[in-house]
Amino acid sequence: MTKLTPRFRGPSLILLATVHIVVFMANLVAAAALRHGAPYINPFAAGDAIRAFFAQNPAADRIGNFLLFGSAVPFGLFAVTTVSRMRFLGVRAAGTNITLFGGLTAASALIFSGLFGWVLSLPDVAASASTVKAIYFLSFLTGGAAYAVGFGLLAAGISVTSYFSRHLPRWLVGLGMVVAVAGELSSLSLVIYPANYLIPITRYVGFVWMLLAAVKLTKTQRTVAAEGFAVAR
Repeated sequence: MTKLTPRFRGPSLILLATVHIVVFMANLVAAAALRHGAPYINPFAAGDAIRAFFAQNPAADRIGNFLLFGSAVPFGLFAVTTVSRMRFLGVRAAGTNITLFGGLTAASALIFSGLFGWVLSLPDVAASASTVKAIYFLSFLTGGAAYAVGFGLLAAGISVTSYFSRHLPRWLVGLGMVVAVAGELSSLSLVIYPANYLIPITRYVGFVWMLLAAVKLTKTQRTVAAEGFAVAR
C-alpha cells in the first residue's frame, strides 16, 4: 500500500504577494487620479500647505488610505503563511520567528499608516494646520520607516534561513539581503533626511523579491512533495 506524503495546506504565497502588490499600487493610482493632477506633498512641507492639500483632496486621501489599509491584510497573511510553509519544509531556525515578527510589524505599520492617513480626510481635522501635520507625520513614519524596518526583518529572516536550508537560490538570497539592509538602514531617516530614499528601495525592490521568493518557495514545496511521493512508492 502506497503511503501518501503530507501536503502543505494553506493560502498560495504567489496569490498573497500579488494581491498585496496590486492593492498597494491601486492605492497610489487611485489617489493620484482623484487628485486630478495635484502633486503629492512632502510631510516636511509647511503646515499651511499640507493643510490646504488635504482640505482640497479628501476623496483621494480617503480612498488611497482605504486601499493602503487593505494591502496590510495579504501582507500579514503572506508572512504567517511563509513561516508556516518554511516550518513544514523542516526549517526550525530562529529565522522563522524573525520572519514572523518582521512581517507582522510591517503589516501593522501599514494598518496604522492607512488609519492615520484616513483621519486627514475629515473636514474638522483638516481645519488645523498643526494637527494635520502631526497626523501626516504619524502616517508617513508608520508607512515609511516602520514598514521598511519590518519588511527588512522579514526579508532577512527568509533569506538567511533559506541560505542554510537551500530553499532559495543564492542570487535571490542576495537580493533579499539587499532589501533587508536597506530596510534596517531606513531607520536612520529619523535622524538624517537622506535615509528616507532607502524606504522606496526597500518597498519596490522588496515587491520584486517577495514575488520571486513566493514562486521559488512554492516550487520547492512541490519538489519536496514529489520526492517524498517517489520515496513512498
